[in-house]
Amino acid sequence: MNQIDLTGRTAVVTGGAQGIGRAIAERFLDSGAAVCLWDRDRELVEQTAGELSSRGKTHAVAVDVTDLPTIEQAVRETEKALAPIDILVANAGIAGAIGKVWECPPDDWRQVIDIDLNGVFYCCRAVVPGMIERNYGRIVNVASIAGKEGNPNAAHYSAAKAGVIALTKSLGKELASHDIAVNCITPAAVKTRIFDQITQEHIDYMLSKIPRGRFLLAEEAAAMVAWLASEDNSFTTGAVFDLSGGRATY
Repeated sequence: MNQIDLTGRTAVVTGGAQGIGRAIAERFLDSGAAVCLWDRDRELVEQTAGELSSRGKTHAVAVDVTDLPTIEQAVRETEKALAPIDILVANAGIAGAIGKVWECPPDDWRQVIDIDLNGVFYCCRAVVPGMIERNYGRIVNVASIAGKEGNPNAAHYSAAKAGVIALTKSLGKELASHDIAVNCITPAAVKTRIFDQITQEHIDYMLSKIPRGRFLLAEEAAAMVAWLASEDNSFTTGAVFDLSGGRATY
């Protein structure tokens, strides 16, 4: 493992109780950062924080990323427990039910957009003013290869992740005069509990599109995010970093 120096930095990882979020938290802790895990599952996020506490300073907050006042309160709680937030990884998301656009219930569409896109906006909105005040910050938004290519039978998820890509590019330009880098990653599928939400047919489809012939490992995503969240990433902003195993065509 290459050593990334995050000593003295405070990071928030949304959806940090499991999957990619947990792997990112582990990598950050091993790199010297203090980490606050935000997740809507209070019991699980507190359990995860306890399990990771031996690796470094951790804290857990139960957060619904679709509710801006709750997020603003989580920022205050995080900064009271740890320190001002230097790093945000907006990772929380759901896959939603699989189906054709014309068969997708509007409530399902709204839920996926609200969590996967609006949640990223709310989290960025809540932490950016403090980063501007301190003239330092690193934001990494977790999009998806689906946001580039549009997966069939997952239009809500694809549309939300495409929105995350555009949001990242816009915010990166808005903050370019500060030492604040805003980037996103576009991973292919990782075998996490999100697979429980989708059909085997859709899983097989995603795997068939990856030239590497396997799914991404959460630890591989965490390695890229750790660099993006570091001081070494001092110039690149508003960019999209591919983790699709060769699937991406642009």
